[in-house]
Amino acid sequence: MSITAAQFGNVPAEIPLRIRLQRVERRRKLRAVTLVLPLLLFILVAFILPIGKMMFNAVHDDTLLTLMPRTTAALSAWDGKDLPDERAYAALAGDLKQAVAKKTIGSIAKRVNYELPGVNSHITLSARKVNELETGPYKEALIDINPLWARHDVWSLLKRGTSAYTAFYLLRSVDLQYGPDSRIVASPSENAIFRDVFLRTLGISLGVTAATLLLAFPVAYLLATLPLRTSNLLMIMVLLPLWTSVLVRTIAWVVLLQQHGLVNDLLMGLHIISQPAELIYNRIGTVVAMTHIQLPFMLMPIYSVMRTIPPSHVRAARSLGAGPFYAFWKVYFPQTLPGIAAGCLLTFILCLGYYITPALVGGAGDQMVSYFVALYTNEELNWGMASALGAILLTATLLLYYVFNKLVGVDRLKMG
Repeated sequence: MSITAAQFGNVPAEIPLRIRLQRVERRRKLRAVTLVLPLLLFILVAFILPIGKMMFNAVHDDTLLTLMPRTTAALSAWDGKDLPDERAYAALAGDLKQAVAKKTIGSIAKRVNYELPGVNSHITLSARKVNELETGPYKEALIDINPLWARHDVWSLLKRGTSAYTAFYLLRSVDLQYGPDSRIVASPSENAIFRDVFLRTLGISLGVTAATLLLAFPVAYLLATLPLRTSNLLMIMVLLPLWTSVLVRTIAWVVLLQQHGLVNDLLMGLHIISQPAELIYNRIGTVVAMTHIQLPFMLMPIYSVMRTIPPSHVRAARSLGAGPFYAFWKVYFPQTLPGIAAGCLLTFILCLGYYITPALVGGAGDQMVSYFVALYTNEELNWGMASALGAILLTATLLLYYVFNKLVGVDRLKMG
């Protein structure tokens, strides 16, 4: 588009045209940035900053460094072989006394208990008794008060507290932990649950993605081949569940799948089963409910791609001698792959973060990663573990997205 000198108003004629064009472009860019700035600020405040804070909390914990400054300073030169010397025990006694005075002993005990379960009450009782000590030597006195202070693993933990950064939460999230000598070892079998949780989350997400694809593809094909007026009416019926909340739809499945619900009564009325089947509070109920909720997210990308495929392509293949199935498989189906890829990617990523549906219709062995994130956030108040689990899930999602982009290419996706 050409720009005449009149468009610049009372600009002096001696200003070169190139300079005037640059000024116009700068004003246009400034106007565009001004319009987009509110959205960018919203994304920064509501999305980027919380995720950044989560990633930071997964590796940051300065509880011991802040609340036990004397002990962490004394342990900075400890070689970690034998028990620390008297100076470290004296520093520990001073920190415990200060913690009792400032009422922060609970936070110290809670932090140590994360890595050494069962020591919470020992630390609290020790602090109360140490508060009665007036003079040293403190090493023998502390060990007499509680044998906990003769344990090498406790002092190794306090030694790791000299840094504000820790890998404990990330290690714990993949069933690893620090051993007595601060080496990384496997967690005990009774505590090793998170690898199974992540595999379960991936398995359920893949199962729901496959189920929604099998259900959505023929429906999308039907909608794409029907007259526009009819397909629009049916599309409204498909999208109607999106107008209700996920909680309401999940509760509806609880009513349908319960032991004396509509599904069991129908199956028994048709004499297909002789007694109520276990359809809820297990993997079946979880997959069924999630599939119903995710179905529109799979159907829409596939349908939008199918609407753009000219029917003449299949007719041309048929006219050249191809059978119905061969024409569909070789001509029509390959053109739907961008929609299938988009639907699968969207459905799978959404399934990874499911919380309400597995919590209501799933059993104890069907809870996904999001359940444990909520558990550590709301009940355990362990922000480090919640952040570490969320960070690992986010990293896994980004890696899967990266692999998907390399194999398929995000630029080929069509979302509508």
